[in-house]
Amino acid sequence: MTPAAPPHTYDVTAVRADFPILAREVNGKPLVYLDNAATTQRPEAVVNAIADFYRTSNSNVHRGVHRLSQEATELFEAARTTMARFLGADTHEIVFTRGTTEGINLVAAAYGRANVGAGDEIVVSRMEHHANIVPWQLLCEQTGARLRVAPITDDGALDMDALAGLIGERTKIVAVGHISNALGTINPIQEIARLAHAVGAIIVVDGAQGAPHGHVDVRALDVDFYALSGHKMYGPTGIGVVYGRKTLLDAMPPWQGGGDMIRSVTFEKTTYNDAPFRFEAGTPNIAGAIGLAAAADYLRDVGLDAIAAHEAALLEYGTAQLAKVEGLRMIGTAPHKAGVLGFVLEGIHPHDIGTILDSEGVAVRTGHHCAQPVMERFGVPATARASLGLYNTPAEIDALVAALTKVREVFA
Repeated sequence: MTPAAPPHTYDVTAVRADFPILAREVNGKPLVYLDNAATTQRPEAVVNAIADFYRTSNSNVHRGVHRLSQEATELFEAARTTMARFLGADTHEIVFTRGTTEGINLVAAAYGRANVGAGDEIVVSRMEHHANIVPWQLLCEQTGARLRVAPITDDGALDMDALAGLIGERTKIVAVGHISNALGTINPIQEIARLAHAVGAIIVVDGAQGAPHGHVDVRALDVDFYALSGHKMYGPTGIGVVYGRKTLLDAMPPWQGGGDMIRSVTFEKTTYNDAPFRFEAGTPNIAGAIGLAAAADYLRDVGLDAIAAHEAALLEYGTAQLAKVEGLRMIGTAPHKAGVLGFVLEGIHPHDIGTILDSEGVAVRTGHHCAQPVMERFGVPATARASLGLYNTPAEIDALVAALTKVREVFA
């Protein structure tokens, strides 16, 4: 997923030109945007795709016979096809959602309530985002199932021996993140899928951080569900998809009721639509889906392997440069990582770090990153997190380090 060095053909200057916001200043300084794990910026291609839809084809989908409705439906369903191709899935295995969080909740509600009961077990890891913890806790409360948690090592890697020991005959669901948003750890999804399937369990993957950083093939990974968010992969907010294996989707009941998820409705009985439409009640985020497809096409055009290589080189450079900052401790040093640089500075609260960095035009995220169990594991209330994207440069890493030097001067 992360080749050792970027190919010479990767032109980061040309990539940056596709993102107008990167040309602005913050507090009189050039913007250095290093908050990509929270949300990425949008290229012109995405902005234009959304604007063009509203300018020329805005209408509701699936239920109209007039021309605008037909055009909107064609664009919306073409977006589904694009996302299927992006993930290596079948078109009917792609369900549009508001994002990763809704996707995981959909699986917990529709698959979980139908297949998990008292005494069953759901296995997660300690590095999960809250979105891949709380829905399973709710399911356990509703069904009498038990949540089991696999530990992580001191460098932030998943303890695979411990995970294997937790997965057994009572396990119904294994839910893990592809890449940790707080640590950057890349998990061995194929091996985890093998462990889950060996006992008849399914695997659900939080792919919010996986989809933007390299090629994702759900068939090769052998996952049952894979959820992602548009705004993490240079697309709009409020849109995402969850891939579901067709045989599972076909057997699942709906989780929300309303328009378009039905075939017929009477007061005596409602007949539900086929998957994926069964899980898309009400008017969808049409423009969001179109923008998400444009983002997926943009990533494919730039080259997912080239993006992964560029970010891997940036991560290596950033790790080396931050190691030179006095009093800085990295949180998350697993051998297989994506572009997340989480750290603390001795004696300085991360929120103060973030505030001073902002005064220098450097945008990072500070806090627990919706991963409080990770913070507890490493004995810190919060971290500062610089997260890398396809448009970041070594010069921006240098700007981060220079700004951190100013942080230390303020608190000297």
